[in-house]
Amino acid sequence: MTLEFWTGWPTGSVPHRESSTWPRRVITVGGRVVLLVVVVWGTFSAGGFTGWAAVVAGGWLAESAALLAGFRLASRARRLWPALACAAGLLVVAALAKDGGADTLAGVLWAGLGILALVRLPLAAGSAVAGTALVSYALMSGEALVAGLTTAGGLGLLGYLLRLDAEARGTQRRLLEQERAARAAEAESAALAERARIAREIHDVLAHSLSAQLVHLEAARLMLDRDADRAQVRERVVAARRMAQEGLAETRQALSALRGELTPVGDFLVELTGREQASLAIEGTPRPLPAEAGLAVRRVAQEAVTNARKHAPGGRVAVRLVYLPDAVDLEVRNTRTTRGGAPEGLADSGSGYGLLGMRERAELLGGELSAGPEDGGWRVLLRVPA
Repeated sequence: MTLEFWTGWPTGSVPHRESSTWPRRVITVGGRVVLLVVVVWGTFSAGGFTGWAAVVAGGWLAESAALLAGFRLASRARRLWPALACAAGLLVVAALAKDGGADTLAGVLWAGLGILALVRLPLAAGSAVAGTALVSYALMSGEALVAGLTTAGGLGLLGYLLRLDAEARGTQRRLLEQERAARAAEAESAALAERARIAREIHDVLAHSLSAQLVHLEAARLMLDRDADRAQVRERVVAARRMAQEGLAETRQALSALRGELTPVGDFLVELTGREQASLAIEGTPRPLPAEAGLAVRRVAQEAVTNARKHAPGGRVAVRLVYLPDAVDLEVRNTRTTRGGAPEGLADSGSGYGLLGMRERAELLGGELSAGPEDGGWRVLLRVPA
């Protein structure tokens, strides 16, 4: 046994903020009232206390109540010396009551203190107090010594069992609080993950739509600066308007994706590459993909094509989707632009979170994403389990 076993306070002595149940409160209060009635009746019913003797007996009862309350408060606050002082006071009151003829009060104080000391105090101090109280009870109970010691031993065993029960309930409360804290942390983590997912959806949809609009509007601005043909400017503005309409449709698709309503990946890529005038190759046997994997393929394809159009306008973009036995690969390549790069102020219009968002999507699914320059252009390769 460790030193903590003997000197540590029992778990059940820690105040618990949760209110007890109504039946438990009724039993507790009712038990104390019955005990008080028994002690008062046993003390005064024989008629041995009259006049000033009755006043003295009443003083013993009042002192006992005050010392028991002090013992309870000190033990709950884990203040050992005040609790021991109250226990010593109870032993003295019990001895005086026994000497004065209040046997019932003395017996209840000795027996009750023996049990409470084991339940509420550290085991070393509680054993000493309980031993003193119960031995006093055995010696002064008027019974045979063996019978008195047996009764005292039974009361001590009862007190220790109540201590174990209180510690078990205290441990159960701690485990319940830890479980509640873990559930709260899990719920918060799930909420943060869902927020991150929604943020990725919003970024991917708006980045694709607004970047495409920005390309056409920037081109229209440059044409106006050069006094270009009005029909060409109008064409760019109409294209930007069309992109805004498509962005609205994509926003609705993103909301549907958040609700789990997804179109097949192949159909989405056909629509995307047709709209962006990119080539598409599908290899392997097409099959339905899990919702998260399909969404990752959609968003990475959309982000990669958007980046290609934004940073290398005029270059060729090729999209390739490969169905593997236990995964799916998406490759997006673009060649170097022949127009000298994006217009000034356009290529640096991105937030810088596109590549990070694509990589996060892959890693969350146990996949991987690589992106970098290749043959003068840019290549994005996504692989996710599916």
